[in-house]
Amino acid sequence: MKQLLLILNPTAGQKKAARHLAGIISVFNRAAYDTHVYVTAERGDAVQAVREFGNHMDLLVCCGGDGTLNETVTGVMECGLEIPIGYIPAGSTNDFAGSLHLAVDMLEAAGQIVNGTPTAYDIGKWGDRYFTYIASFGAFTKASYNTPQNIKNALGHMAYVLEGIQELSGIRAEHIRLEINGEVLEDDYLFGAICNSTSVGGILTLNPAYVDLSDGKFEILLVRAPRDLQELHECVVALTNQTYNCGMITFRSADVLQFYGNPKMAWSLDGEKAEGSSQIRITNLQKRIVLMH
Repeated sequence: MKQLLLILNPTAGQKKAARHLAGIISVFNRAAYDTHVYVTAERGDAVQAVREFGNHMDLLVCCGGDGTLNETVTGVMECGLEIPIGYIPAGSTNDFAGSLHLAVDMLEAAGQIVNGTPTAYDIGKWGDRYFTYIASFGAFTKASYNTPQNIKNALGHMAYVLEGIQELSGIRAEHIRLEINGEVLEDDYLFGAICNSTSVGGILTLNPAYVDLSDGKFEILLVRAPRDLQELHECVVALTNQTYNCGMITFRSADVLQFYGNPKMAWSLDGEKAEGSSQIRITNLQKRIVLMH
């Protein structure tokens, strides 16, 4: 019988993963998988689960939010495993799952995994850490990891929006230098995202026509700090209309970029906090993970 490791985060989203555990296991059992369950209790547990048990499995499935998926992917990469991954989204935002059009219903998502097709996708490497869909800095970045779990559970996606609005009053621009495809971009930016997703931090969306999750390139979105109300209005209109490369917004695609900036500036990797550095190399690892859906 095929071996499956189910990594479940019981606190993700509205804590619905645990309520559906029996049904999820039933879907896997009926697809001839011997299912082993690992329930996470703290940050880093999913990585540890993959390290301890991944080498004996035919399929890894994580059930939780984007952070749980990030840890599962990190474990696979650090251990050099070539095992397909299934993702049952149970978080508050589930940006990456939305880009993949994964089922919202958890049992349906489990069914997609066992009946699905293995598909290779890009991931990113940020210094020595991995991310599945986004590395961001500036506005709304803190909202992705500062919002308390109980508030996320109660308000879902709206919790990020409200936390982001509260953050606006304290936002200050950061002077950033980026080297992308031989081009140097240097300015004061309010927000920046290096992503492989149509959803940016649960706040902004990219036009799907610009995004290919397995083309070996990131989409890079930079928002310059407005100097007056007119520029602020221009920025809001551009983001709303998904009009990129206007005066306030820079949009690029690249497989590698080099960042120079404030080492104290915090980043968010898939919604989890990452300590900054004055120099960071960010690399696209093309088709390095295989997802079942």
